[in-house]
Parts: sequence; C-alpha cells; structure tokens
Amino acid sequence: MAFSTLPPYSAREMMAIAAGRLISNGDILFAGTGVAMLAACVAKHIHAPRSVVLVETGGIDPTLTELPLAVADPRVMDEAALNSGLIDSFSIIGHRKLHTVAFLGAAQIDRYGNLNSTCLGDYHRPRVRFSGSGGACDAGSLAGSFIVFIHHGRNKFVERLDYLTTPGWLEGGDSRTAAGFPRGGPLAVVSDLGVLKFAEPGKEMYLAEYYPGVTPQQVAEHTGFALDVSRAREAAPPGADELRILREEIDPQRLILG
Repeated sequence: MAFSTLPPYSAREMMAIAAGRLISNGDILFAGTGVAMLAACVAKHIHAPRSVVLVETGGIDPTLTELPLAVADPRVMDEAALNSGLIDSFSIIGHRKLHTVAFLGAAQIDRYGNLNSTCLGDYHRPRVRFSGSGGACDAGSLAGSFIVFIHHGRNKFVERLDYLTTPGWLEGGDSRTAAGFPRGGPLAVVSDLGVLKFAEPGKEMYLAEYYPGVTPQQVAEHTGFALDVSRAREAAPPGADELRILREEIDPQRLILG
C-alpha cells in the first residue's frame, strides 16, 4: 500500500510509532494504558517481535490480538505465557539480569526527567489532584529504563515540579546512583512534538528528534526551561506498513487511536 493512499497520521499515531522504534528485541516492556499500550504493541508487532510485554496486573507475554483498554482488562491475559500478579510483575521489572523498559505518563516533567503525576500546586491544598503514582514510582525506580509519554507545553515541561512522584535523573549527573538507585532512569521522552533524550554526563534533557511539520524552535518555545535543540534532526514520518499495522491490526476499533 502506498503511503499516499493512507489518511494523514495523528499526533497519537506518531507518538506510538516513535516510541515503538526505541525498543529492541529482548526488551521486557512494562506497559500501561493508552498510548503506552499502543507503543508496546507497535514494538511487538513491527520493530521488536522478540520483545515481551509485561502488564502490571500480571499478564506476561499476552498475544494482544485485541487491544486492552486498561491493565485490569481480561484481554491482558489472552494466551499469555503466564498469568500472575503484582508481586511477580514488579519482581520481573526490577530483575537485574533483564533489560526492562517501563512506559510511563506524567502531568509534569523537569529537565532531568523527574515526574509528577500526583498534584498541581501545594500538596496539601492542590489546584488539581491526580490519581497519584499507582505503580509509576516503583516502575521508574526499578526498571532498567523508562520512556515517558506527555503532551508538550510550558505547563508540563517545567523548571521545578510541584511534586516529585517518580525519580528520573534527580539533580543530574550521578545523583540518581548516589541516592540509592543502582540502575535505571529515563531513556527518552515522547511528546506530541518530538522525542527528547538525556545528554551525558549531566543528564539534562535535549531535543533528539522533531516531528515532520514541527520546528526545533517550536519545541523550545513550548518548553518551560532552556532546551538544547542543536543536535535535533527531523524524525522519519510513519511508514505505510507502520500505519497499516497500527490501524488495521493493533487498534482496528480505534479504542485508543480515537
């Protein structure tokens, strides 16, 4: 199928495909709901067929022939290699001999990839109260690495978090290790404008890829702290096969694509 015969792709489709491209065969993918589940399915169906999807509620390597709407959806157990529970899930994600990648969301992120999914404003008198950590702090602390999904805006990419829910690179450099986290940390941030990564040795966020139709300056203008865009390149648009599989095989009912 030629790319020109496909409808224009959405930001959500671009995010799922961009994240799926970051995954390698052998990775253990700790997937939640929404775009995170789409990205895990993109990785499994297209880029890394020998990756393994691990769902928080205990479904290990399900077929995902139908897209689950939540981690408690029975479809996360469909033809799974093993149906277990929370304790086993977090034991696996923290296993030091496995390369585990957690997919996480957040309301706020700072330049070092620290996440807030708890509240906006003062913790005791918040403007907005969210559902909180769930398993995000555990996954961000234990996994070999994690990828963050977040919409791009100055109110989300902030100089200082209103609340620290999940540790990223903390204050940069080796501060994460010094704080007692022997491994892990954010691998990348996937927004609706581009893909951001973390520079060595300071671990500050920089723009790695901007999506077609977006400029590096636009990404910088939508970020609430100084962002290095000097090494950014344009991301490859979704390919015809990537879009076909995403739309026709992964989410044909458009449960998450909308």
